[in-house]
Amino acid sequence: MSDVIVIGAGVVGLSAALALQARGLKVTVVDREGPAAGASAGNAGAFAFTDILPLASPGILKKAPKWLLDPLGPLSVPPAYALKIAPWMFRFWRACSPARVAQSTTAQTALMDLSKAELEPFLAATGTSDMLEKKGNLQVYESEAELNASLPGWQARAEHGIEFRHLRAGEMAELQPGLSPRFTHGTFTPGWYSISDPKLYTLALAERFRANGGRIETAEITALNAGPEGVEAVAGIRSLRAAHAVICAGAFSHRIARSVGDRIPLETERGYNTTLPQNAFDLRTQVTFGGHGFVISRLSTGIRVGGAVELGGLNLPPNYKRSEAMLKKARAFLPGLNPEGGVQWMGFRPSLPDSLPAIGRSKASPRVIHAFGHGHLGLTQSAGTARLVADLVTGTAPAIDLTPFSPQRF
Repeated sequence: MSDVIVIGAGVVGLSAALALQARGLKVTVVDREGPAAGASAGNAGAFAFTDILPLASPGILKKAPKWLLDPLGPLSVPPAYALKIAPWMFRFWRACSPARVAQSTTAQTALMDLSKAELEPFLAATGTSDMLEKKGNLQVYESEAELNASLPGWQARAEHGIEFRHLRAGEMAELQPGLSPRFTHGTFTPGWYSISDPKLYTLALAERFRANGGRIETAEITALNAGPEGVEAVAGIRSLRAAHAVICAGAFSHRIARSVGDRIPLETERGYNTTLPQNAFDLRTQVTFGGHGFVISRLSTGIRVGGAVELGGLNLPPNYKRSEAMLKKARAFLPGLNPEGGVQWMGFRPSLPDSLPAIGRSKASPRVIHAFGHGHLGLTQSAGTARLVADLVTGTAPAIDLTPFSPQRF
């Protein structure tokens, strides 16, 4: 019997599994499809440590009505899913109050700081340091008014010690040639790191986990039974037993949590992208088109254009017109971009209404640990979350205050 079963072989689950191995525990990872099969495979590859502001904010509330009118815009809710997501949207609206945003920002900053501090030692321990890149991020604006509207957010980052500098068009052109002249201002954050390819990174973590003696099984865990002596993870007609279980199953996590009595309002940000060949554009830093809800990133495997938020759940078919709309905009924003030869992708980002993950013990049993709901920050917060999971399982005082991340906060 293992000491710990980790449910989920994405970047958060495998990072947690490796952190638990480092504490001397015997770990089994179980995933419904296998390593890097979900959102960990298709994200933008960023360690966005400067992204401390929650998605749930007054600024989003101001933009949301306009965005929602465009079915291919930065934020959309398919009509077929609107009624089902209404309770989650109400919680999201409540989380947008200034007081709640301030609390979430403080909590998010603490997790970001921990994740950044843990990242490079974790990469060194797992033999993946050569995959880390430090090329920063350029946020671009189409007017001085758009820049000015963003200044309160930059002030909040400044108060938390985050380095950035505002640029005009000429300075942006030196940093990233080829931008459309429609972008007149920008902000560069040098502390924005990236991984050479998120899927290859996650697969490398899986290989290191196996090399350390860990076992990865492909099975869909449908329920957990927790008792005083341990936890039983049920997968069809078979089950696995361990002293502890950690739920890191991404957008499917709430289904498993419900089996032990934890009702956590997890929803799915369906993210879309297109990955173009390496020579599609001379991209020198990640570029964020915040007003349009997408980014363009250079990976070792190509140029990735993706982002936006479609709150459409797990069952509706993909709407790849969203990928096409972003690519069309990218071609206009980067006139030299070659849009040919791209591969489209859609994945599920697990999101909670206050933009903070659930990290903590189940109310049913201290042997069940929740570690999910990171939204678009799973890669960014993976090393920090892994540290916290290892602390919880081993009975060590957590590295940061976990109260804001409590699975019971809802």
